[in-house]
Amino acid sequence: MATDAPVTALLGPTNTGKTHRAVERMLEHESGMLGLPLRLLAREVYDKVSARVGERRVALVTGEEKRVPASPAYWISTVEAMPMDRRVDFVAVDEIQLAAHRERGHVFTDRLLHARGRVETWFLGAETVRSLLSEHLPGAELRRHPRLSRLRHAGSATLGQLPPRSAVVAFSMARVYEIAERLRRRRGGAAVVLGALSPRARNAQVAMFEAGEVDHMVATDAIGMGLNLDLCHVAFADLEKFDGKRLRPLEPAELAQIAGRAGRHQNDGTFGTLAPLPPLPDHLARCIETHRFAPERRLIWRSRALDTSSIAALIASLERGPQKSSLRRVEQADDTSALRALSRDPEVVARATDPDRVDLLWETCQIPDYRQLMPEAHARLVREVFLELCERGRLGPDRLAKHIRRVDDPSGDIETLLARMAGIRTWTYVASHSRWVDDPGHFQAVTRGVEDRLSDALHARLIERFVERSRPKKQAGVPVDGPWARAFERDEAFARLLVQARGSAPAESDEAWVAGLIDAPHERFSVDAQGSVRAAGRELGRLTAGADLVSPEVRVTLEGDVSTGARVRLTRRLVAFSRDLVAELFAPLRSPRAAELSPAGRGLVYQLERALGTLPSGRATEQLAALTANDLRILAEIGVVIGQRAIYSTSALAPRALEHRAALWNARAEVPITVPQSPSFPIGRLTPIEVQALWAVGFVPSGPRAERVDRLEAPRRRRRRRRKKRPREAVPLPGVTDGPLPRA
Repeated sequence: MATDAPVTALLGPTNTGKTHRAVERMLEHESGMLGLPLRLLAREVYDKVSARVGERRVALVTGEEKRVPASPAYWISTVEAMPMDRRVDFVAVDEIQLAAHRERGHVFTDRLLHARGRVETWFLGAETVRSLLSEHLPGAELRRHPRLSRLRHAGSATLGQLPPRSAVVAFSMARVYEIAERLRRRRGGAAVVLGALSPRARNAQVAMFEAGEVDHMVATDAIGMGLNLDLCHVAFADLEKFDGKRLRPLEPAELAQIAGRAGRHQNDGTFGTLAPLPPLPDHLARCIETHRFAPERRLIWRSRALDTSSIAALIASLERGPQKSSLRRVEQADDTSALRALSRDPEVVARATDPDRVDLLWETCQIPDYRQLMPEAHARLVREVFLELCERGRLGPDRLAKHIRRVDDPSGDIETLLARMAGIRTWTYVASHSRWVDDPGHFQAVTRGVEDRLSDALHARLIERFVERSRPKKQAGVPVDGPWARAFERDEAFARLLVQARGSAPAESDEAWVAGLIDAPHERFSVDAQGSVRAAGRELGRLTAGADLVSPEVRVTLEGDVSTGARVRLTRRLVAFSRDLVAELFAPLRSPRAAELSPAGRGLVYQLERALGTLPSGRATEQLAALTANDLRILAEIGVVIGQRAIYSTSALAPRALEHRAALWNARAEVPITVPQSPSFPIGRLTPIEVQALWAVGFVPSGPRAERVDRLEAPRRRRRRRRKKRPREAVPLPGVTDGPLPRA
């Protein structure tokens, strides 16, 4: 993927807006790819980008989740899953300082050395890798970005002293549960965020916190990698963590990465410890406040020149050392551990006798160890997959279905559900390999469905265990305030979800139904000419005024027992649907062929979109005069007709397209409109805004009648063909200015 395009590194502490800048920069290009350190963060960014441009233009690729539309322009991915064979204009990799991480670093280093965009490449990270980036990216521009708000040390505090919008951070599941239980008893409840949660369960917990349904969060260091939370304070319950080998103190930079989640944008944040831990030492607190840490000395590296002629040759090539002293070979990785274990298995060795089989063995060794069992247990799973692929060429659907059924059970406690979640993540990863599975689309849908059911049950179980259910009775005339009131409002909403999660009720609650809509495909939704967005006959929301006619917002109007957090998530989903609606309406105008137009041609198409597909010719006189012969050919191919009075898109005149145009107009309208049922009808005297409303749905006032634009222009074109061609000035529509359409 490497090119000679410029490379930029954006370096600075948390809350400097680096990721936000990268997303904005990517969207300025026609195509792009963004690699992120966590599946949860990738999903968060995917949600934001798809809400901007629509889900049909954005792909999400992680180890377990692949959402790839027919022709995506933008790819959001975990760093490990970045599709390096895709050529895009812009590439960015976030948290590049993880190139120094003991286990994952070699992947980030590989991206640093080899991931490049055709036009531009960005790396985002901490100042600790500045000198290493200077060495390995000669000629790159290294920018420093200061934090947008102040971060200060607040000492130690008890649970009772924690301010609202606080997160308590612990480094084991047992500690997270213990603290969440204490917060439930003392403060009414807490959201829980663990790295093992699925995006759906994590988003539901965060939405509950963001909506103010609980005032506190308890989390592992999963919140440290770029997850944007409305936090005022971060309290460390522990200052040590088990790193897979030993219990060790956290490095100052690690503490700062997590503490920096407090304070967003211009809002200052605080950090400290949870009593009985003493306050942080003064020198450590100053390092975190001033964002000054010892630089990294070496990056973790692994050779990408692998020899698959035999298992022994593959292991030898993986053990090859780097040539630069600033690089250090990775010592331990799950895939190499599995490979070494299987290299001692006689059945595996007997089958891995040629490069293709060795390639396959290495590919199966890269199945992630989501279950975090003993290495031998994970190697046994890899062995089973490899041997069956060797035997049959595919994984047997019956055996795969059996593995999936084994974890498809939403009953049980939190720990049981988390274990099943890890299991289904494994089989989702396996099902995403089209060469391994017959009908991979079917099995991916099945595993996603299982993960969704487990996620909803897990969210319900977390609510049940860590949010206080008992509350003071609401007396007549006496308001119930604070967390108690929020718990009171949620009770009925979650009661049915809890019953369903236990498997005791077949009926689906409103909360669970809405949760299913969050990940539903575009086809699940519909919109009418009045801008009402529906699913299964129920109104979910209505299109409302946005920045312009083609960027509407959505107001959720769904009635029922649905929590505030779920409504927030549904709003995001419906905004993404509205962007898909616009993309579908103007698909020919946004096709690759349209990208070959000259600036004048692109300007004409831009105006045509903003006018919803029908534009008075008088508003594009400059662009029309500058069109080339090639422009005219391309415009004809994508269905743009240039008439005497109007320019229009033929695809935007289909009945469904006219309904969608009316919906977009009515979202901003002072004068609402319905789609005329006849291509020609009589009209009286119209105001300028009424004229614009007709143009918005493809009708042009012509004397005492309004004519659909294709009906009006067709006879004119026939008459012009019979006459000698001569230059003619475009005639502007009386009563309508030559400027842009005024906002309704």
